[in-house]
Amino acid sequence: MSKYAKYAELTKLTTNYAVRMNRLSNRIFGEVVRPTNSKSMKVVRLLSEQPRNLKREIFAYYPRHVETGKLMMNLRNYGLYRDEHEDFREEMQRLRELRGKAKNTRKPRKSVQKEE
Repeated sequence: MSKYAKYAELTKLTTNYAVRMNRLSNRIFGEVVRPTNSKSMKVVRLLSEQPRNLKREIFAYYPRHVETGKLMMNLRNYGLYRDEHEDFREEMQRLRELRGKAKNTRKPRKSVQKEE
């Protein structure tokens, strides 16, 4: 008979020594030391979990908005996606230009390279 099998049989006994060894074993392996009811076990389970702000499914919930927006803009340019809000904005800009009330937009500065 192996030593582990002998230990397993000893822990099943209700002797004072077996009870104390079982409690020590539970303490070493991070289990509940004494038998508890279901309400107390719920508290133990909640406190033994990882904090909510460190769970990946909590802090990484939202999708990648920037990449998704760029993807949808490319799909719109190819004609595979219809963005009604952007269509409306472009139509308002077109009508503004027709009335002669277009906003002055800054043109990007041309960079002049210095010749050395």
